[in-house]
Amino acid sequence: MPRINRIGVLTSGGDSSGMNAAIRAVVRTAIFHNVEIFGICRGYEGLIDGQFEQMYSHSVSNIIQRGGTILKTARSQRFMEREGRDIAYSNLKQFEIDGLIAIGGNGTFTGAGIFDEENDFPIIGLPGTIDNDLYGTDATIGYDTAINTVVEACDKIRDTANSHERLFFIEVMGRDAGFIALRSGMAVGAEFILVPETTTYIDNLTRLLKHDWRRNKTSGLVIVAEGDDFGGAYAVAKKVKEKLPEMDTRVTVLGHIQRGGAPSAYDRVLASTLGYEAVNALLEGQRGVMAGIINNKIAFTPFEKAIKHHKDINLQMLEMSRILAL
Repeated sequence: MPRINRIGVLTSGGDSSGMNAAIRAVVRTAIFHNVEIFGICRGYEGLIDGQFEQMYSHSVSNIIQRGGTILKTARSQRFMEREGRDIAYSNLKQFEIDGLIAIGGNGTFTGAGIFDEENDFPIIGLPGTIDNDLYGTDATIGYDTAINTVVEACDKIRDTANSHERLFFIEVMGRDAGFIALRSGMAVGAEFILVPETTTYIDNLTRLLKHDWRRNKTSGLVIVAEGDDFGGAYAVAKKVKEKLPEMDTRVTVLGHIQRGGAPSAYDRVLASTLGYEAVNALLEGQRGVMAGIINNKIAFTPFEKAIKHHKDINLQMLEMSRILAL
């Protein structure tokens, strides 16, 4: 196995809190092993444009507590084409980089898998996405922070809901997976949680809401994942209002505040651990895998499996949350 002397690290796709902690771990672990480390700015776009910069221990000082990513990030249409990937490979060879660590989600790992297959180039992935929808890890970097952000916002909205006797429909991120909605909804005691993994039956929802109000409940929160099959919080709220015009309803879309902010302690430790393990794995000859943690143990999952295998949410939690909200 050829010795790895230089490693590149990039962040790609949507940002998530904890990416900086992962970058810090990658840089300092590489330096510990006497391996040169280069940061690649703006993800695969920077890989194509040759935006490479050598990093040192001081390059990652005081970033573990910062949200976002100091390397910037982007979604690259050019990397989806063979011509763009060929330019990227040429740049890696020019800088004499022997391996790559890519921090991101589904799109990042899809591109990494294709790139490795075409160029026989070793890549290790780190799961940086707030959606927690990657198979092969119990939690992704940024997921815990996003949940805490949603909980903090919902607790404040709950105060207003109680004061004005209103029903709030709160939309959270989760186009294809309901992990954020489920976990945060449970934490804030939401009356209902609507996720993409289940069908939203408006008649059933309105019937249960009416039942709640008859039992002297005067306010409530309905957490709606943006990928809910009914069309999101505004669509659900509109239909409920049509069927229950006596209810005072409001809609809040939390949006991108869920991505930013200082990472939680959990995300800092998770990102640091995975960054450290990713460098070690690359030096040991592993490639084409995502580093994750399953049952508190490091696990490496092939990119294709991490992307294509479905990660199930705990549907029992939906039932539990409804019972506890009665």
